[in-house]
Amino acid sequence: MGTLKLSREAFIYNLDIIAHQVGGKDKIAVVLKDNAYGHGAVLIAKAAQEYGIKHAVVRLEREAVEVEPFFETILILADFPATMMFRTNPKFHYVLNSLHLIDRFPRGTKVELKVDTGMHRNGIAPDELEIAFEAMAKSGLECVGVMSHFRSADTLSSEWFWQRKNFEEVKRNASTLAFKYGWKPRFHIANSAGAFRGVSNEMVRVGIALYGCLEMDKTLPQPDLKPLLSLWGKKISTRILRAGERVGYNGTYEAVVDEVISTYDLGYANGLDRLASNRYMTPERVALRGRISMDCAAFSSDVEELLIFDNANEYARAVGTIGYEILVCLDKDLKRIWY
Repeated sequence: MGTLKLSREAFIYNLDIIAHQVGGKDKIAVVLKDNAYGHGAVLIAKAAQEYGIKHAVVRLEREAVEVEPFFETILILADFPATMMFRTNPKFHYVLNSLHLIDRFPRGTKVELKVDTGMHRNGIAPDELEIAFEAMAKSGLECVGVMSHFRSADTLSSEWFWQRKNFEEVKRNASTLAFKYGWKPRFHIANSAGAFRGVSNEMVRVGIALYGCLEMDKTLPQPDLKPLLSLWGKKISTRILRAGERVGYNGTYEAVVDEVISTYDLGYANGLDRLASNRYMTPERVALRGRISMDCAAFSSDVEELLIFDNANEYARAVGTIGYEILVCLDKDLKRIWY
């Protein structure tokens, strides 16, 4: 099976840029959901702790348990406490995405209230703030944060401006309500793109920028980040594909001249999107030949170890998707190492 190599130099380089942008490493919360965007949650968590990062974001409680030793707070985006879990893990903050979910949280749970400022996906309406604070207090919850999410921070549009304005109004109203109940919530809306457009509040949730694959509109400043991850395959076999012979399922590639090809130990079961078949070239200009199989793929090469990609965005363009999707679909069983 292939190997994912993670650049420690790029990791530190990206964090230095992000910390400078947002006003210090104390404001950074690293997003580790979905196996740290395919990079390996524990590997990234440990390295983030060594850098001095104190906060993390995950999707599920089981992900929080996995990285709990490395952080002071862990924000859980879409899950609920297991039995008694909230008492033994005061680091865990659970996002409250809707008023009707309040009953799902045991008394004493630390929650961060999500407010819909324009994404229209999750969160309460701004005019429900007072109802939400009263309900949280009545249910014995502790509101430790108020948050939202940008829908268009990476593009130049009016949405960016009115959504910022909406959140500032939410912050003012929520601060007044929190004071009434004796709470001191942190406020945050910025994702990676938002952070690089000058929004930090008290915390920024940094995901794709940390991993070096943030892409912004060309009309916006593009931070000089470095991709952490490169995907490598090991050779299984080599052969001469004679002119006129075809390789792989249904023979979708036919050699024009005699050609050396090898199969490598990566396929669509490992995260190589099948739509790249016959249309992708590696960073070293090695062509992918024929259809990607479940557990292997053929390339016009005979090297023992082949670099498949070192920038998920470039591979994504070959299949008409985004780097995020390529990264999170990488097989969790792939070997992951720092270099």
